[in-house]
Amino acid sequence: MTEAEALIALNQLPKTGPVKIKRLIEHFGSGVNTLKQPNTTLQQVQGIGPDSAKVISDWENLTNPSSELTLAKERNIQILTQQDEDYPAALRDSYDAPVILYVWGQLEERDLHSIGIVGSRKLTHYGREAARKFAFQLAGAGLTVISGLARGIDTAAHEGALAAKGRTIGVLGSGLMQVYPPENLALAEKIADGNGAIISEFPLQTPPDRQTFPQRNRIVAHWSRALLVVECPSRSGSLITANLANEAGRQIYAVPGPIDRPTSAGCHDLIREGATLVTDGSQILDDFSHLNFSTPKDEEPRPLETYLDLSDEENAVLKALDRDDQSIDEIVQNTTLPTHKVSVILMKLELRNLIQTQPGQRFTRRR
Repeated sequence: MTEAEALIALNQLPKTGPVKIKRLIEHFGSGVNTLKQPNTTLQQVQGIGPDSAKVISDWENLTNPSSELTLAKERNIQILTQQDEDYPAALRDSYDAPVILYVWGQLEERDLHSIGIVGSRKLTHYGREAARKFAFQLAGAGLTVISGLARGIDTAAHEGALAAKGRTIGVLGSGLMQVYPPENLALAEKIADGNGAIISEFPLQTPPDRQTFPQRNRIVAHWSRALLVVECPSRSGSLITANLANEAGRQIYAVPGPIDRPTSAGCHDLIREGATLVTDGSQILDDFSHLNFSTPKDEEPRPLETYLDLSDEENAVLKALDRDDQSIDEIVQNTTLPTHKVSVILMKLELRNLIQTQPGQRFTRRR
């Protein structure tokens, strides 16, 4: 048995979880060694009582890691452990990091710069349009939008990111062979087909339930470098996600709504408690490069521009503005691009908050 198979088996067991499995591995040195231990030895580990020990010692009758690996391969699903290079660094350092991540689609290095967008399943027209607008702006600027693929705000956020031809990641509260809600299967397929990934920590055929969704929320909170709450009532799972993100040191943003609408009461609560009120994605982009995000261990912070999906021509204009502020004619001369193309590129770069217009129609790069 390989270590990956042992971790898959441990992850399939009931009455275990990331924290317990982490303690077992620290105590016995590996997942393989953990599965070799008798019931009485397992109970010597903190948090492992008789019930958990019985389940772990009976793992061969309760799990089938080889079958899980075969099933994943048939469906082009990648299975990551914390030792794999592609495992998200922002998650790896959390105390309850998923033991296993099932990935449908492709994770990329630029997903390090990500923002979570969450909100109510029962959304209003206002909430839907706001979520789509913010996701479109943020994904268009190169940030990866992370959400839960749930009905409502989550769906609108994924749709907005796709409309901007940006990246988005859906975190499921079920196994990848039990996509929930079922009507979002087409959306999941579109995301996985070159636009991001659908991920889950649960075994492939795990159905959703009341416990799996809160577990999903912590992944969104810990992976995201900041969290935007678009619309939610005072009692909402989105507020749980916001609390988790706040505890992890993430910046919290909230979109205000009509003061007489209970659907926005949760956002107003967050704003009173210190969340930053935002009405446009540019306000978040303006902050993003200056926020005190926790950088994964052994990894140097990287400027946002290294993750932006800019064309060669857009990069040429941005590079031309490295020296000093310039007029359109000067940019045309320095880049050899036609005037009409430079005008369009300048507009795009300003929308992405990478440049600003100075008096006299001169342009400068934001520092």
